[in-house]
Amino acid sequence: MTTQTAELESHTIRKIAWRLMPLFTVGYFLASLDRVNVGFAALQMNDDVGLSAAAFGLGAGLFFVAYCLFAVPCNMLMVKVGATRWLSTVMISWGILSTCMAMVQGPLSFYALRFLLGIAEAGFFPGVIYYFTLCFPKKYRGRMVAILMMALPISSVLGSPLSAALLNADGVMGLRGWHWLFIIEGLPALLLGVVAITLLPAQPAEAKWLTVAERDWLSQEIAREQQTTSSQAIEGSLLRLLFHPRVLLLTLIYMGGTAVTNGLALWQPQFIKAFNLTTMEIGLLNAIPFAIASLAMYLWGRHSDKQGERRLHTALPLILGALGLAGSMYVTHLWPTLFILCVAITAASMIKGPFWAMATELLPAGTAAVAIGQINALNNLGVFIGTWLIGAIRTSTGSFTYALAPLLLLTICACIGALCIGRGKQQPPASSLKASD
Repeated sequence: MTTQTAELESHTIRKIAWRLMPLFTVGYFLASLDRVNVGFAALQMNDDVGLSAAAFGLGAGLFFVAYCLFAVPCNMLMVKVGATRWLSTVMISWGILSTCMAMVQGPLSFYALRFLLGIAEAGFFPGVIYYFTLCFPKKYRGRMVAILMMALPISSVLGSPLSAALLNADGVMGLRGWHWLFIIEGLPALLLGVVAITLLPAQPAEAKWLTVAERDWLSQEIAREQQTTSSQAIEGSLLRLLFHPRVLLLTLIYMGGTAVTNGLALWQPQFIKAFNLTTMEIGLLNAIPFAIASLAMYLWGRHSDKQGERRLHTALPLILGALGLAGSMYVTHLWPTLFILCVAITAASMIKGPFWAMATELLPAGTAAVAIGQINALNNLGVFIGTWLIGAIRTSTGSFTYALAPLLLLTICACIGALCIGRGKQQPPASSLKASD
């Protein structure tokens, strides 16, 4: 590579990142906040509307069932209608539904709104990951995905004290604190969706803020990589693609991280509440594990890009996470519990960048949108089962001692899968997947 080409590449990637990553990262921050703020709302809402631990676990998990059912159709629609219209519509929709969570009156309305929120959010994250395949060459995707997914722990770092403060607004204008929580935290997504209509180009290589030379370089680089990953494709039906062993194995690996981060984000405030702390103390302590995870996630993703290695960068955090979850069954005091939560959440967060870089390298360009949607779909079904089981175990045993056991088992299986999927290979295999019409 000549010096001139290297400078063009560096400048182009930097320009794309600064134009697009703030929008995507803020959007994912709001998506995460709006899916897990129910964990804080539960501190008041459960008693107000009559939700048991099992009912809360079921309702909170129904979000992921809806996500599972609609992730693939949403990504297919995005390819047809274009990223600009689709992603902006998705953000506006979930902003409205998140705000409507303030209208929950009992278990049935709670179940319905969580399910609808899952449908609305199903098109965002897999859509963004697919969009990354159009605007970032594979050697940059690990760090870009890590930057995007830093929004998950940061949403808990900032959202935890914010949610706690909103709960303390109890009685303002005759509303309960949890009403204000949903209203104030839901509106920003709606506004961002309106902004996205003007800021997001339908195709990154056609963006007006890129020069002709930058657009040409990006188009050629993405086309070259797509041609490489599409060689020697395995022909088959859409159904065969969706349930291809490689897609299923990638899903299992991803579950090992997301089930932990989502499960703990939903239940952690109630874990901490068991130590008889105030609402604000719960909010501040709840933020600590996610603050550590946000920094570790970026550093680990950047290290994976520099090394050009994905498999071990995915497996090693899963091993660490499994150790943390196992340790949670043997601690009964606040600070050891908080340390265990820090280990588990940080480890589960660290896999996100290397995993998605590995997944997009293993999936062919022609079917990437559908396969990414399927990974997210089945992954969220696993998250639902884990979230529901935590509530069921908590209700049946009266404690959280063994509630994290399902997540521990899943993390161990995901670690084994990560070690197996690319064993002995540093480069993606030549064979790939392709769905026929």
